[in-house]
Amino acid sequence: MRAPYDPQGLNPAGFAGASKRALSLLLIEDDQADAILVEELIDDAGADITVEWAPSIAIAQQKLSGGRPDCVLLDLNLPDANGISAVDRVAKLDATLPIVVLTGLNDEHFGISAMASGAQDYLVKGHVEAETLHRSVLYAIERKRAELTAVDLHTSQVRAQENARLERALLPLPLLDDNPGVEIVTQYRPSRENALLGGDFYDMVQTPDGTVHVMVGDVAGHGPDEAALGAALRIAWRAFTFAGLRGNERMRRLEQILRAERAGSGIFATVLSVALSPDGRGFTAVRAGHPGMLLHGPSTVEWLEPPAGPALGLGAQQWPLNELELPDGHGLVLLTDGLFEGHSGIGNERLGEEGLLELARSIATLPGPDFVKSLIEGAEALAQSHGGISDDIAVLRVERTPQ
Repeated sequence: MRAPYDPQGLNPAGFAGASKRALSLLLIEDDQADAILVEELIDDAGADITVEWAPSIAIAQQKLSGGRPDCVLLDLNLPDANGISAVDRVAKLDATLPIVVLTGLNDEHFGISAMASGAQDYLVKGHVEAETLHRSVLYAIERKRAELTAVDLHTSQVRAQENARLERALLPLPLLDDNPGVEIVTQYRPSRENALLGGDFYDMVQTPDGTVHVMVGDVAGHGPDEAALGAALRIAWRAFTFAGLRGNERMRRLEQILRAERAGSGIFATVLSVALSPDGRGFTAVRAGHPGMLLHGPSTVEWLEPPAGPALGLGAQQWPLNELELPDGHGLVLLTDGLFEGHSGIGNERLGEEGLLELARSIATLPGPDFVKSLIEGAEALAQSHGGISDDIAVLRVERTPQ
């Protein structure tokens, strides 16, 4: 366990682990006599530290291009940089570098200012001993490591907060009656752990007439702009559905929303919207460039691909309205293409829709929740040898329940 930072320098043993390996120090100092003195102090301390000398920031930049040192010892009076500007220039070369500044006896206040500007420690020329220099280099390395760790932690926390907000916008809770007459299973997997959610989205609502409306969509691309657009489309779909818009009328309104909200003219989105009537087996499906669905029965799986119109954002005005039947004991599985665009585990082949169907049939006897979970895990396992699935995955399974 590493000892805590000791500002008085009373616990150098805490850095025993760091001192076991050789360290590299880049000395940026224009005075050759001072540079030789630093090397002698390092030798006197018995430290396993190699010193490389650069008489200016420009030369230091050249040396940094050949490799990153463990620490920089920086004079604040150089031919091409002076005072705090020297710290700023080194930090811009590599923001992860620990910096210890060297100041003259009459410029000690510059050392304090340098630490406020990003340096990890400062030393006063003429008052530096071998052990003091050694300790300062080690402390600077540990301080910088702690700073970078804190930044990473903060970034992770911010990303988690962003994901939480996006999740509420992209992946809402079902808005259904207390006894909706359907069972819905949803799963969403980002392309990688702790990643920002992308442009996949879904929703499910029940209108006053008892019809259950289910939708899944995918904005082309991956990032905050696509996620924001996906959230806008999802919210608009819900609002239009409760307002009574159906079929082509609803799709045309979504087309308008996409064109108004997208960050660039080349961005488009695919959408599949399904409506299950409260009586009988009938349901309707409208596809705007989106993949088909899986029909999951007690021991079988089939691929449903009703006629489709273009994706949203391409200027279309008409999309086929398909009237279909959902047999008793069967579930519709709506999905985004991230589920089958990963590798199949064989060379560079993609899983594809046929491969996904084969995988689905191998687990067809599983109940709905387990089927969805195993379907995603199976696709992820097949793609593992190629680094895993590189796109987000959204899957919904909806099945009528006995009344």
